[in-house]
Amino acid sequence: MKSDVVIVGAGPGGSMAAKAAAEAGLNVLLLEKRQEIGEPFRCAEGVSIRSELRQLIKLEPSWISTEVKGVRLYSPNGTNVLITEEGGGEEGGYVLERKTFDRGLATEASKAGAKVLVKTRAVELIKEKGILNGVSAICMGEPLKIKTSLVIGADGVESKVGRWAGIDTASRINNILICVQFLVHDPDVDDDYCEFFFGNNIAPGGYIWIFPKGGKLANIGIGMQGSKSSAGDPLRLLREFMKKRPKAKILQIVTGGIPTSGLMKTTTSDGVMLVGDAAHQSDPLTGGGILNAMRSGIIVGEVAAKAISAGDVSKPGLREYEERWKQCIGKQIEKSYNAKKFFLKLTDDDLNRIASSIQGHDISRLDTQSILKVLLRLNPKLLWNLRYLII
Repeated sequence: MKSDVVIVGAGPGGSMAAKAAAEAGLNVLLLEKRQEIGEPFRCAEGVSIRSELRQLIKLEPSWISTEVKGVRLYSPNGTNVLITEEGGGEEGGYVLERKTFDRGLATEASKAGAKVLVKTRAVELIKEKGILNGVSAICMGEPLKIKTSLVIGADGVESKVGRWAGIDTASRINNILICVQFLVHDPDVDDDYCEFFFGNNIAPGGYIWIFPKGGKLANIGIGMQGSKSSAGDPLRLLREFMKKRPKAKILQIVTGGIPTSGLMKTTTSDGVMLVGDAAHQSDPLTGGGILNAMRSGIIVGEVAAKAISAGDVSKPGLREYEERWKQCIGKQIEKSYNAKKFFLKLTDDDLNRIASSIQGHDISRLDTQSILKVLLRLNPKLLWNLRYLII
């Protein structure tokens, strides 16, 4: 089999890359190791502002579980701050149905001309005289050789494609958000708002979330920074939290890890580019990665088409990808990484004081940067070291 570009992994980043590359005229092959795209998902499924997602893709109603009007933030002592679309002048977010969302994005890539192979696992890069010449894979249990000069790794945390290409994709324990999530049916779920619970006894170095999915279904999960893993087992802590919701019935459990390392030194090598979690493009403070993966997927697909057209898929020939995605989201990732390190030092008393200070004040947007600006204005002494991160 021959292809201009092989994309390993059919998550949001991989599918958007496949779509963009196919639309630019490339022969594209998208590989997914699982037999079903979007299954199992390892994500809370939230997108903070609806318009940002709609700018990237035309949405189908079946991709959306519910629209939310805002968020509630709870400090360790129970003080809560409500951030609404009405109060902030911004629309709320979506909670996606990731199974249909991911399949929908792969379908859009297929419509654009990409060929999608499921139950196909890449096992190594093929090189001749040190030059990338293809991908070796197992497709439906049978060996498959794919001749190509360009591979895009969209294969998640600690990308194998990246390692095969000599890119350091390792995630140190202090830069991983360790996550456990339940899908639950709970009659007490507020279908209009996402909820976040903070505290070093509740979720050390992270938070617990409740994302409504409609019909009194919700994702209830915990994310803990790996550096705090000695403070408690996330599954035990999540079960402890669930004791406060006796009516909730657990229907499913998923686990996973999200890179929160900030910018990688490089996301390219000769004939190889990385995207999404493989490139550590998730937000280090919140762990959110869907929008960043999709934005970078579009960029990597466009750069792939240019590189193939120019006949130069060397690392220097792929420099445009590195420059464009970092220009698009790199500054925000760096700021979020530094903010993460700062917030990890806060005590529960600090968090309670911050929550109390913000009650009754207008928060103009739902994005992280705008919230940080308000927090700094209200808590200048406590949060003074954050001033460089919100300019």
